[in-house]
Order: sequence, then C-alpha cells, then structure tokens
Amino acid sequence: MLTVAWHPIYAHPLPEGHRFPMLKYELIPQQLLYEGVIQTHQLFEPEMCASDILEMTHEVGYLNDLKNGTLEPSHVRRIGFPWSYELYQRECIIVQGTIRCALNALRHGVSLNIAGGTHHAFTNRGEGFCLLNDIAVAANYLLHHKLAERILIVDLDVHQGNGTAALFQHNDSVFTFSMHGSHNYPFVKEQSDQDIPLPDGITDDDYLAMLDDNLLHIGNEFKPDFVFYLSGVDVLETDKYGKLKLTAYGCRQRDDMVFDFCKNRQLPVAVAMGGGYSPQIADIVNAHVHTFKSAQKIFCD
Repeated sequence: MLTVAWHPIYAHPLPEGHRFPMLKYELIPQQLLYEGVIQTHQLFEPEMCASDILEMTHEVGYLNDLKNGTLEPSHVRRIGFPWSYELYQRECIIVQGTIRCALNALRHGVSLNIAGGTHHAFTNRGEGFCLLNDIAVAANYLLHHKLAERILIVDLDVHQGNGTAALFQHNDSVFTFSMHGSHNYPFVKEQSDQDIPLPDGITDDDYLAMLDDNLLHIGNEFKPDFVFYLSGVDVLETDKYGKLKLTAYGCRQRDDMVFDFCKNRQLPVAVAMGGGYSPQIADIVNAHVHTFKSAQKIFCD
C-alpha cells in the first residue's frame, strides 16, 4: 500500500515573496485524492521529530538557536526565510515525515513525503531555504537502529545536495549520488560520492542515459539495501531557475527509471519532493503527482 506523509503545516504561510512555491503543498494532496491515486486513509500526519533524533545529525547549539530564534542575522539571511517558531516546527514535522516514510518503505516497499528534500542543510547551519536535512536525519536514524546497512541517496533535484554530501563525506555506509546543473546554486559545490554536473540545456535522452548508466554502476558496486530518492521537478524545461531542458515526459521517465531500479533490486525507497519553480503551478503539481503515480504503478499495482 502506498503511504504518503502530509501535514497542514507543510503549507505554512510565509511572506509574499515565498507564498507561490508553498502552494504546491496544498495542491499536491488535493490532486492525488481527486485523481484517485490515493485515498484519505493512505495519508498520515507526522509529529515533530524528537530532539535526540535530530542530534544524530545536527549540532546541539545550532538546534537550540533554531528553536529559540537566536540565530545570527547573517545565518537567517543564508537560510532565506525569516525565522519563526512555526517555521522550526514545520521543519521538525517534515523530518519526522521522512523518517516515517522510511519505516513504511521497509514494510511496503515505497513511501512518499509530500514535502522534504531539504538537502542544503549542514550539521551546523542551514541555507537555501533548508533548515534541517530530513533525508540525512532519516538515514542516520535507520543506521542507528540497524534497519539498514548501506544507504543510497539518489538526489535528482537540479541543485546539488551540498549539505547531504558534506554530512556523509566520511561515512562509508551512505553513498551520495547527485545529478545537478553545473551552473546552478550552490555555486561552491561539496563532494558527493558520485557527482554528475550537467551542462545547461541538457535534454531528455542524454539525461536519462546518464542516469541509467550511473544507477547501474552504483547498484553493482555499492550494493545498497535502502534508497532515499529526492525527486525535485526543477529539472523541467519550464523551471525559471533550473537551466535544464527536460520535458514533462522526460521527468516522468526519470521517476520510472529510479523506481524500476529499486523494485528490480528489491530495495525499499523513501521519497522526498524537493524543488520546483515553474511559473505555472500546474506544471509543478502535475510533475510531482506523477512521482506518486509512478510509485503506485511500479510498487503497488
């Protein structure tokens, strides 16, 4: 059964300049229910992640500053959101959503968080609209509880997962794989286990061939037993920041390729949505909804 993490706080209101990208967190569950991809009983509301779990990944001082609103102004500017306790609460709930998706994936094969993919958060700082690194926290949770031994993080957001790369740079139990625009934020990249910097304007065929080759190689060499998939849709040609030229069809093929890889190797996979900044909200929502459809088709039909 497909299980999906969603909480009303995902659509937490922000100042005017940030409201549009947050709208997808309201529309995605509505569209999933409208199209019959899921039923209401498949949605679950995560709670706030416990502090001791966050501390497996993030420094205590940073977590205290984040909770109490005592971050330096320069740090708040780096994050890009004005601080509020509700924002901190939202991030903690998103993290717990990804943890619960990971646990559900161990039971059902796949589970998806309607938010998440906050891959620019480091152990002691946030940046790029990311405060806590949900996939990193969830991966450390699985390792700590011996629920997985070799975790592959497939990050296909158009931006490199610099925080994730840095967090696991010296951890042989986690393999970080990032395919991202070479000229996109962050402009100073970290070192993933496998980075594929993509040229501006790359189209479906070349992108998918690179993805297929790398998944095959990583699967054979690293031999993961669990996968986290960050399925950002800012790879679309319609995205105003992305610089790549994937069509909606190519983006759907990308999702199918990742889920086929996991299913064929009997790898449980937890999914976080990542970014998407097309001017038309329908392009963002439809691309994200396909990720759920692909998971449903490949794992549950």
